[in-house]
Formats: sequence, structure tokens, C-alpha cells
Amino acid sequence: MRTNIVHIGASELNYEIRRIADTANEVLRLTGKPIIWENIGDPVQKGERIPPWIKEIIGRASQDDCAYAYCPTRGLEATREFLAARLNARGGVQITADDILFFNGLGDAVTKVYNLLRREARVIGPSPSYPTHSSAEAAHAGSAPITYRLLPAQGWMPDLDELRNRIKYNESIAGLMIINPDNPTGAVFPRAVVREMVRLAREFNLFIVADEIYSNMVYDHSDYAPLSDLIEDVPALALKGISKEVPWPGSRCGWIEVYNQQKRPMFRRYVRSLLDAKMLEVCSTTLPQMVIPELFGHSEFPAWQGARNRRFESRAQRATEIMSQCPGVIVNKPGGAFYVTTVFTEDLNPSMHLRIEDSRVEGYIRHLCPPGVQLDRKFAYELLGAHNLCVVPLTGFMTELLGFRTTLLETDEAVFEATYRTLAGAVREFIESS
Repeated sequence: MRTNIVHIGASELNYEIRRIADTANEVLRLTGKPIIWENIGDPVQKGERIPPWIKEIIGRASQDDCAYAYCPTRGLEATREFLAARLNARGGVQITADDILFFNGLGDAVTKVYNLLRREARVIGPSPSYPTHSSAEAAHAGSAPITYRLLPAQGWMPDLDELRNRIKYNESIAGLMIINPDNPTGAVFPRAVVREMVRLAREFNLFIVADEIYSNMVYDHSDYAPLSDLIEDVPALALKGISKEVPWPGSRCGWIEVYNQQKRPMFRRYVRSLLDAKMLEVCSTTLPQMVIPELFGHSEFPAWQGARNRRFESRAQRATEIMSQCPGVIVNKPGGAFYVTTVFTEDLNPSMHLRIEDSRVEGYIRHLCPPGVQLDRKFAYELLGAHNLCVVPLTGFMTELLGFRTTLLETDEAVFEATYRTLAGAVREFIESS
């Protein structure tokens, strides 16, 4: 073309969670056998039933003509006031309704948070990292992400010494990103760890981006607190939504809570740019915002949420028990969200393989695994070919660690057990095939 139209960060965009679904669908076409989907965190897709009282609330709201109208750019005022009052009652940082800004899902929010930064300003994030964050941050800068390690041998806690050094010796770092509870690892950072990260942000005059989409999906709350309890005077953005805990992923409804913008004029101007960008879109979807106060305030919500979290904790315990019996891996029991990450500690080599019975599928998978392919990606593709089981290779989460992520979402207990036993068998076969 006359001039290069490709964005400088186009090569940084990677979302393996859905990309591997294309491979799975081709395996489905070739075999005619159903895929066991363990790649994506959609509770509804995996069979979770929405309680009747939630459907009744949404159904009633859908009969209101206002549900079909624009809403204010920041979001419905009554909903923002409800969320602000709910947060303020905790006694940590205090906000107003104007410190809350709604988006069409957190993907929309994440894209704007990074795209509206000055290109030279970088946000350091965890590794492994949820690819929406790492890709969006890298794309805005046109450069590879800057990361700090989460350590599998230490329960996926952040390497705080490395984090400090990365911040200290890279003056382009303007922000620090935290995912808590974490995706993909399911780790929950205790208060002391988050306080230390806040202290680093204060020392080096950074702002914090905290993805807290799973903040109400913590199994044991004894040492967990949302960032609002711990942030003190540091500027921050906390990202929240209803897609996982209602669950209503198709609502595409998320919001940002802004902390301490009045304390930093430059941060306040940046936040204003987020609002200005939303004004160009007019507003976010109205109906999901309308029902949030009634959903979260419903008398049945706390007990239902508690039972749901206990179910995920039980699944986490069982998945960890099964996978921990495999040689050559580390598996940490998740403390929240609904993911399990398995890391290979055995040195993998290209000769390792899974036996694929169908010659057409074997040829297709072999084509996807040329010499030099990441070996956890090879395992994930061969797992699809051998067992029609779809997981996400860990290298798709911005890390050099080899492994894979699975979910705790299967609602059928027998299917859940069989899936993880099949997965454990495949791990053994792969490691022992060398």
C-alpha cells in the first residue's frame, strides 16, 4: 500500500485462549467427536444454571422502556451511587459516584486504560499474565511487555525483589498491574504482599491497575482484601464486573473504580481522558447496569455466592489432588477464581509426544507443531488430537514457563473427574514418551 497502515503494536496482540479454539473446531470437524472445552472461563458454557431469582430481576428490568435507552456516559447514577456506598462502607479509600466509569466489559476497559497512556509510559504486569492486559499494554507501546515473575514454587506469589529492581532501573514504568485473584494461576495475594506492592508504587510515584473481576470469588477470605482496603493515598484503577460472579459474561458489563485521583493532577487528567473516550461512544450497555443494585442487594445473593465459591473450592481441591500425582509438574491449589495452572518441572524435549489414533488428525496436528514450537503448545495441540481436550498452553500467558491452564467450571462431577484423569494420564504419557 501507499503507506504502512499496520499499527506499531499489531504483532503484540495475542489471545491464545480463543485462538486454540480454532484448532479445536478443526479437530471436531475431522473426528466428529465433541470437544471438552477447558480453554475459556465461561461458567454458562460449562453448564452453570442461572438462578431463577436472577432471571426474574433481569426479566422485569427488560420490560422497562429505560432499559432500551442511552444512559449517562459514566453509567447509571443510581448504580454508581450504590457501588460507591458499598465500597465506602468497608472503611478503606472513599469514593463518589463520579469515581466510577462503566464500560462494555472489562476488555473494553483494559483496551482504553492502556491505549490512552502516553506511548512512552509503561505498565509492568505479572508473568504469567492474562493476555488481554499484556497484549493491550504491549500494543500501546509497540514493544514487548515489561513483566515481573509469579513464582510457582512459592504458590504463585510475586517476586517482589525482581519487581523492585525492574521499577527502579526502568524509568519508563509509570504503572503497576495486579490481578488478584489471579488469572491464570488462581493465586490470591495476601494483604502483606499487596501492601508491599502499594508501598513500591508510592515510593516510585506509580499508579496501580488492579484487575479484581474475581474479587468476590475467594475461597478463604481470612487474608484477602480488595485494593480499596489497602491503597491508602496511592492513585489506582480497580477493574470490576459482573461477568464471572453473576455469572453473565454475555452482558459485557464492567466498570472502573478510580482511587485518589484528586491527589495527583496528572493522574486526574489521564482519568478524564478515559471519560472523554467513553463520550465518543456515548455510553455503555444500559440493561446490565440497571439490575446491579437489585442483584447484589438481593437477600439470596450472599448464600448463593458462598455456596458457589465452596463448589469451586471443592473442585480446586480435587483437581489439585489428581494433577499433583503426575511426575514432573507443579500444581498449586487455587485460592480464588476458577482456574488451575499446571507447570512442567521436567525438562521437556521435542521427542515427547502423545499418540494420536486418527491419521488425519495426526497430520493436522503435526503441521501445527513444526520444529522449534513451544513444547507446552505441542502438548496442548496433541492433547486435542489424542483426546479432544482443549486447554491453553501457559506460554500463551506471557511467560517462558511451560505448562497449561484449565478451569474448574465443569458442572457434571463425573465429567469433571474424567477430564482431569484424562489430563493426568496425558501428562504422564507425554513425559514418559521421551
